[in-house]
This record gives sequence, structure tokens and C-alpha cells, in this order.
Amino acid sequence: MRTPSRRTHGVRRALTGALLAGLTLLTAGAPAFADGPSASADPAGDEAGPTEAGTTFRTATVLKPGQTGIAQASTGDYLYWVFPADAGQRPTVEATVKLPENAARRSTSTWQIDVYDGLRRRQACMYGHQTRKAAPDAASVRLSCVLRPVRAWSEPWANDPLPGSYYVRLTVVDLPADELGLPVGAQVRPIVKELGGAHDGDGALSEPLVPGVSVASAGDGSGASAAPRTIAAGEPEDGWASGRWTDRWLWTVGGGVLAALAAVFGYSLTRGRGRPAHVPPGA
Repeated sequence: MRTPSRRTHGVRRALTGALLAGLTLLTAGAPAFADGPSASADPAGDEAGPTEAGTTFRTATVLKPGQTGIAQASTGDYLYWVFPADAGQRPTVEATVKLPENAARRSTSTWQIDVYDGLRRRQACMYGHQTRKAAPDAASVRLSCVLRPVRAWSEPWANDPLPGSYYVRLTVVDLPADELGLPVGAQVRPIVKELGGAHDGDGALSEPLVPGVSVASAGDGSGASAAPRTIAAGEPEDGWASGRWTDRWLWTVGGGVLAALAAVFGYSLTRGRGRPAHVPPGA
């Protein structure tokens, strides 16, 4: 009777160790993905950014995530930039406005940044300083806007951020008319943070929300004369990742393995040692 008992205890210890190892792997997996090299999302941090900004949505200057764009303008101008954001990312926009000299200003000014998606829907900021007032003696004003995580798909009536181009508009919203036209300097930097599979959802867009995507899709052909597809404004160089494999699959497979191990472990605890030796057969 000792041999079955030892085997039972050995199986229980092995299953317990497997369960603990699986739980440790899954709980440590999320920080590993968040702190990995892909989480920085700063591929253009060392590149020189553009030195001008657009004045409309159509002429918006393209920025890469992590790239800083600068522009010289006048108070009252609308300045536009555009950058890409994919599913599972949370965009953040930082802006700095260098104000004119104090001698040329006598009033308080209010500056604001707005972020629009590829459908030109204004996206709300989760937190940050989207609108700020600058005192007459201030040398600069800093603005920021942290958007909600970009989803791979949403209902048509929802205003959720979707994969595609995101437009940044910077302008002054409150300033006396006699102080319009003064020279200012603007600096904008978009940042995207990888959030991993925690924000993944079912479904995906057929095409990301980028300018001209419908025309490019209609022009795609299998013939030899078909022109190669060009990268649209605000599209990542390595393409869109929406609908590809994510670490959510790892959590799904890991959860299934842990459930199977838990079932085997529970069965080993409840099945007992079999029929006692002193009980006759058929009793």
C-alpha cells in the first residue's frame, strides 16, 4: 500500500509545481511585454523632424512617433501635423509654444491642441493640459493630450480611437485682435505607447483610417501593369499591425493549460486511493 501512496503524493507535488510555475509565468509575462524594446515606440527619436507645419488637414505635416516637428508661425494661425497610431497603442501629444517678447504682448493668451482621427472626429483627452493660459510675461506655454487606447474595431456609432492617421491642430483660442500676427515658435512631438494585449478586442477594420485608402484599395490589381502601392501620409513604414498576432494569444493558451492542470489536480485529490483492502468485492 505504500507504493500507490507515494505515487499519489508524487503526482500531487508535480501538479502543484506545474500550477505554480504556470501562474508565475503568466503574472510575470505582462511586465515583460510592457518593458520590452517595442514598448518605447520611439523609432524616430534621433531623426531630424520637419521644420514647417501645414495649415489645413490636407496639408498637415507628417510626423513619425517620437519625432519632433517645429514651425515658425504667427499668432492666430492654425498649425497641423499628422502621425500614425495602431491598435493596442495609446498616443500622447506634447506641444510647446514659444511666445513673442514681453514688450509686444499686453494680454493673456489661451492656447489649445486638438487631436482628430482619420475620419476627422475630435478625440477627447484622457488627461493632460489640452488648453492653457499664458500670462503676458510668460516666455512659453506647454500643452499635452493623452488619448484613449486605440482599438482594432468599434461600433459605427462609437467615437473610439481606431487605427489610422491622427491629426494635431495647434492654435490660440483667446487673444485680442490687436495682438494677432505676432511671431511664435511651435514644437510638437507625438508619442505612442504599446499597451500589449490587455486592450485587444475582437474584430478589425478592413482598412485603417488614412487619407486616400479607399482610392488605393480600388486601384489594387493583380495585373503586371498595376502600380506598386505607395505609403499614405501618416502610415507606418512597416505597415499596420491590426489583426496580427498579439500576446493575447499567449494568455489564452496559458489559461487553457492552467485549467487542464487544475482539472487533473482536482481529480487526483478527490478520487481517493481506491477500494480498501479489508472491504470484500461486491460489498
